[in-house]
Amino acid sequence: MRLSLSAAAIALAVALGVASPVGAYWEYGHETIAGIAMANVTPRTRAAVKRILATSALLDTPTCPARTPQQASVWADCVKPLKDAAGRSRFGYAYGWHFQDVEVCEPFEQSLEQACRDGACVSAQIERDVALLRDPATGAHDQVQALAFLIHFVGDLHQPLHAGERHDKGGNDVPVSYGGYAPDRLNLHSVWDGLLAERAITTGPTMIRRYPAATRRQVAAGSVADWSRESWRVARDTVYAGALKGDPCAPSPASTPASTPVPARVALDEATIAAWLPAARLEIERGGLRLAKELDAALG
Repeated sequence: MRLSLSAAAIALAVALGVASPVGAYWEYGHETIAGIAMANVTPRTRAAVKRILATSALLDTPTCPARTPQQASVWADCVKPLKDAAGRSRFGYAYGWHFQDVEVCEPFEQSLEQACRDGACVSAQIERDVALLRDPATGAHDQVQALAFLIHFVGDLHQPLHAGERHDKGGNDVPVSYGGYAPDRLNLHSVWDGLLAERAITTGPTMIRRYPAATRRQVAAGSVADWSRESWRVARDTVYAGALKGDPCAPSPASTPASTPVPARVALDEATIAAWLPAARLEIERGGLRLAKELDAALG
């Protein structure tokens, strides 16, 4: 495909991309991860997912359906603006569950512990949702909500800027130009959320397929903490290093919290964008196969 998106596509992306710290993968990324997962779970798990999502009316979010895995994959983003009859946010409590502010220039374990205090981070919520789904005492409403959250949050964890940041709200504070385009609201986070993810998914063979057993075992090995560290490293060594053209944690004479200063606008040239594609594609594959592992562990 072409190395740059059309001006119309960029304009649409910017119009849709509010780029908040919890504005996770746009629909295409999340739906692809859900599709990969469902192609690689056991038949028993697939049936259990279908059975649970058939009760999604219990969520009482008619404008945000979750009847299919693809709908469920974006449900947690869709419900963010919903309010109750008194005008209060219905799901405001889940705001911090979509990401974890783990600084890429600080020791991982220490920063993760701080980011996940009280369980208010994406990796802790993944483990919580699996536990709820495994518990036969979990009620039907909590079960379907846990499933929808799980499908979404595993995708979030594999967007590197939801797993690592540089005192910049996961790249939201880093304005960028994407190829030849530099709309005012485009930033590093929104590029990895949508523009790059969509291009990566459509570059090469379809990602929604049954993967070989050896590949599934290799990719899905490890724990949620291991996956968090891996995604954090991608943020540091691929995303920030590529955007800043060097070590993002190199000492800087400037008295800033982060090390290497960030220019007023980062120019993402075609070479940088093309170099990121394999990493973006791999993160989506990892997300899908690891979601399959978690669903099998919870429901299989």
